[in-house]
Amino acid sequence: MRSGEGADLVLRGATVLDPVAGIDGTYDVVVRAGRIAELAAPGVVAGELEEVEAEGLHAFPAFFDPHVHLRTPGQEHKEDVETGSRAAAAGGYCGVLAMANTEPPVSAPADVEALREAARDAASVPVGFLATVTRNMEGEELTEMGAIREAGAIGFSDDGLPIRSARVLRRALQYQHLCGGTIALHEEDPELSGEGVMHEGAVSAALGLAGIPSVSESTMIARDAALAGYEGGRIHVQHLSAAESVEAVRAAKAAGVQISAEASPHHLCLTDEELRSLDPRRFKMNPPLRTEADRMALIAGLRDGTVECIATDHAPHAPEEKEVPFEQAAMGVTGLETAFAALHTELVLPGTVDLGLLVERLAGGAAPFDLARPTLEPGSEANIALCDLAAKWTVGEEGYESRSQNSWCAGRELTGRVLMTIAGGQVAYRLRSFTLGVAA
Repeated sequence: MRSGEGADLVLRGATVLDPVAGIDGTYDVVVRAGRIAELAAPGVVAGELEEVEAEGLHAFPAFFDPHVHLRTPGQEHKEDVETGSRAAAAGGYCGVLAMANTEPPVSAPADVEALREAARDAASVPVGFLATVTRNMEGEELTEMGAIREAGAIGFSDDGLPIRSARVLRRALQYQHLCGGTIALHEEDPELSGEGVMHEGAVSAALGLAGIPSVSESTMIARDAALAGYEGGRIHVQHLSAAESVEAVRAAKAAGVQISAEASPHHLCLTDEELRSLDPRRFKMNPPLRTEADRMALIAGLRDGTVECIATDHAPHAPEEKEVPFEQAAMGVTGLETAFAALHTELVLPGTVDLGLLVERLAGGAAPFDLARPTLEPGSEANIALCDLAAKWTVGEEGYESRSQNSWCAGRELTGRVLMTIAGGQVAYRLRSFTLGVAA
């Protein structure tokens, strides 16, 4: 993250909720030099601090996304560290992890060093970088994992592609014992996915489109969990989409495997019925949207802890990659700016998920990578998302902070909005229409 002065301010009368720390009440949140100095009774603290009127607003631990695509190096016309981290700040995030499937892929220590330097110059929120497991994501030869970790990589992933070879993944898990770093896995059997462009089921049959079966994902999870258990390694399963996949992760955890998992907002909110619109800009992604039964299984996994965190899989694309026939369109959607609002609208307001659970899972992405979890406990670094749960807004109406516009929420009216984000102790974002009062 770029350098800057720590914030000195007080959020007046905020409803503070930190489920992990057991904080739930109305406080003046006092931030001094970028740290949470105290949670004071409303109106008690006075002094030369910027005052943010937060009565009726909610202060949460800021969110952490372990799975975003910043498209740099090589595809900066879609996104870069500056625009992607601005989008993260607008969504209430205090940190993100960038995937390594760039052009060229992040496969060497120098690649990681260059990206970290770029983030120090341009990032609005702290950005960590993963490097590939295999050289250039070719699936054959391991990268110099030890040297890459020394250069500052948070972990490893060939995301965008699965690791086809069990032998190669086993070697990576063995090497992991020497260098550390969680291995994040895109779970898909290419032989089963074939040329599929959406979930294999009734809707794909009705549309006449090639389908991707759910077992393409779940069978690879079972294989990789078995390897991780055998080697005593640690893996993180990315973007779960299917009921069978949730069960595979649950079974692996019960067997003592060091495995964690994430789900994405679009898989928690949508089903393959959306594909009847044949809209690739909003609804074509990999893994694909699946059935209502799959969606409910993901939500059940979120509730019982099988799924520890929510990750957006923020995947920016240029218009010409999406505004083509469905079969030809690129996979992926953006989600950093809308994750909280969409999940609050689709899951919390109907009573499907408790607000506290949503806040906990949105901040939970740091844990699988051994990073400090955002908290509102006094003495901690200030990482705060200030939200108006009643605010209604239409996605895209005021534009995007992201360079790309392929949001799965585009045109939707959502309820709940991030007004201000403090990340790494600095004010990273303020909604333009959010008025601030400053103490005399």
